[in-house]
Amino acid sequence: MRVIIAGGGIAGLATALSLHAAGVESITVTEAADEIRPLGVGINLLPHAVRELTELGLAEELAAIAVPTRELAYFNHLGQLIWSEPRGLAMGYQWPQYSVHRGRLQLLLLRAVTERLGPDAIRTGHRLTGFTTASASPSADVTAHYGPTGTGGTTTEITGDLLIGADGIRSTVRARLYPAEPAPLWNGLVLWRGTTRARPFRGDRSMIMAGDDTQKFVAYPITAPDADGKVEINWIAERPVRRAAGDRGDWTRPVHVAEFLPHFEDWRFDWLDVAGTIRRATAAYEYPMVDRDPLPRWTHGRVTLVGDAAHPMYPIGSNGASQAILDARVLSDALARTGEPGPACEAYEAERRPATSAITLANRQMGPELVLKRAHERAPEGFTDIERVLPLAEREEIAARYKRLAGFDPVLLNQRRSYDATLST
Repeated sequence: MRVIIAGGGIAGLATALSLHAAGVESITVTEAADEIRPLGVGINLLPHAVRELTELGLAEELAAIAVPTRELAYFNHLGQLIWSEPRGLAMGYQWPQYSVHRGRLQLLLLRAVTERLGPDAIRTGHRLTGFTTASASPSADVTAHYGPTGTGGTTTEITGDLLIGADGIRSTVRARLYPAEPAPLWNGLVLWRGTTRARPFRGDRSMIMAGDDTQKFVAYPITAPDADGKVEINWIAERPVRRAAGDRGDWTRPVHVAEFLPHFEDWRFDWLDVAGTIRRATAAYEYPMVDRDPLPRWTHGRVTLVGDAAHPMYPIGSNGASQAILDARVLSDALARTGEPGPACEAYEAERRPATSAITLANRQMGPELVLKRAHERAPEGFTDIERVLPLAEREEIAARYKRLAGFDPVLLNQRRSYDATLST
């Protein structure tokens, strides 16, 4: 079985590792960039994604580059606590929740692919331009077509039994399947993301969110404390802007913090200086808050989608990379169980498309961050007793409902079967 994966990001590399673990030997990962570099800032991996990476044999390597998140806490714009809950092992999961630099995770996956599949499994400088099938039959081979990159190269083709589009929110595979789809949808909010070396807050393993449904600040450490007791804090500042969204889907556009710092200048809490954290950033990037409407189908014959190519969603609830890793494992498991690309893709889609569509729509309604919105609506100037503003039972239900929806309810996750079928079985 010959599998072509378009895209060398987290989704594509996780899919390659999953397919290899399932017994697929001929896997080619193609990437438009001439070199896969550790771009971006921090992300979170929820326990259901960490479970899959653990079952792929990456637990020790992941633990070496990531911070196990112990707490998630929500505050209003004054720094008053709305809700907090334990995370990862402290919540009763059998696997941690991790905060990690996106680039470090991508390089970890890249090293694993190179070691397990061989250096020839990844072909950089391959810009996908389209694909064709040998006939209208759903069992026909698929040929991926590649054109020259910005630095040169030649036109080439790769033929396989299955093409997997893991090429992100601006996916070429998706665009060929849905040529009339509009650009990613922008909700008017912009995220500014960066990292700052500073002393940790609320211990050294807390993730915090402060603000409301329009202006918000998120922060969490992505390294352990150094000899001076400092950590690398990943942060996200968010608010509306009255201008064009820019390149919708480009999360690596550098920006100077002076463009947005004034909006957070008076955000100084007893336990965190938000303005100071932003001001001392080593780098910052701008990203419009965009997603796409859920698709009616991912699979067309022997072509399917994974990750952001399939279900780009708002970065709410820490689900982007986690859901891509789940896609990889479910697809590989289905392929091993059926032994046929077409039926496997249909089975994979039947499990994953409804689930990710529901998460995409829930994220548009703030997902678990709904507690920020409700607390602000009911007490815009702050509160003396959160129980009178947002009762504990309501806060607990918002958090539990999202865990069930996104597939990381602790009891259900700990008990569900593994996606570990292999072709030999």
